[in-house]
Amino acid sequence: MLKGIRIIDFSNYLPGPFASQRIAELGAEVIKVEPVSGDPGRHLDIKIEGTGAVFAANNRGKKSITLDLKSEEGKNAALMLISESDAVLESFRPGVMKKLGLDYETVKKHKPNIVYCSLTGYGEHKDYQYLGSHDLNYMAVSGVLAQLKDRSGRPVHPTHTIADFMGGLAASERILAALLSSKMFGKGGYHCISIAEVMASTMGNHLLIEKKTGYTNGLSVLNGEVVAYSIYETKDARFAALAALEPKFWINFCKNAEREDWIEYHLSSATSDNPVYLEITEFFKSRTLKDWTEFGQKADCCLTPVLESGELADFPLFNRVLDANGKYPWVKMHGGFDSAIGCPPDLGENNEELLSSIAKKNMNV
Repeated sequence: MLKGIRIIDFSNYLPGPFASQRIAELGAEVIKVEPVSGDPGRHLDIKIEGTGAVFAANNRGKKSITLDLKSEEGKNAALMLISESDAVLESFRPGVMKKLGLDYETVKKHKPNIVYCSLTGYGEHKDYQYLGSHDLNYMAVSGVLAQLKDRSGRPVHPTHTIADFMGGLAASERILAALLSSKMFGKGGYHCISIAEVMASTMGNHLLIEKKTGYTNGLSVLNGEVVAYSIYETKDARFAALAALEPKFWINFCKNAEREDWIEYHLSSATSDNPVYLEITEFFKSRTLKDWTEFGQKADCCLTPVLESGELADFPLFNRVLDANGKYPWVKMHGGFDSAIGCPPDLGENNEELLSSIAKKNMNV
């Protein structure tokens, strides 16, 4: 869908690379500009084929060029690449790109209709924009982390960097919208994405409900407070998610469980003083997760297994494939690119190709 679109990506670690990878999955050419030492994500923690897992997971289908952006030669090479591109993505702290001579005001002199997106933690807020922060901070300050509490009221530390990915989604969305506008009206523009604001924007239900009722946890029926919408332990100490919110799904569950006497307790409380909740809890413990997975498929009652990451490969819902070299497993989006584009680039893999193109352009200037 995006064949012929070129994105220059200066971002590192996770949110920015995830954003540009999604755009690459839609067919755009994404050129990742890295320092000589590489995106720091290449060197983090667990290595896959010698490359950091964070890098490998979020840079598939891209090209890599190494440039010293602090040098005049590196800056000029970057400007030449940008002049032949449609969009720029960067995730440095505010002011860094200006010091490098690669900020929007400078870049648009070389490419007037460029779409330029800065993916930041706190946007342009004067009291926060220069503060270092990570996913956990954005989760915390947005109010989202406070929604993930254990029964004692203590926030649960997520093992998934939700804010990073949400920020990446918002950046890719903005870039695509801006590209459409650019193609329609011939104008580019500057866009600054705040990950903290992206996360706070998901709190709309909670804010309105709290204002109206004083209740701070959003829709109570979605919070595990009713028997029909809760997580239950199975016989083999696994967990199944029951989300039979609508009456028809709850009726399906009860009928297939041969417990039609539960139907009238659809939205009753999931607490130890509710006999029906205790019965349902014991009922789930009478069967294995495999049994409940099959039950959910048969009964059409919004019942699914709580899968571990390693189980996605064998779950029929997902199209898991390997990259072109057979090294990196990933889950393919419906309508996304095929496996031939899948592997992340080696550091500077496309230097010769891209630098020779820049040299030829310089000769023709």
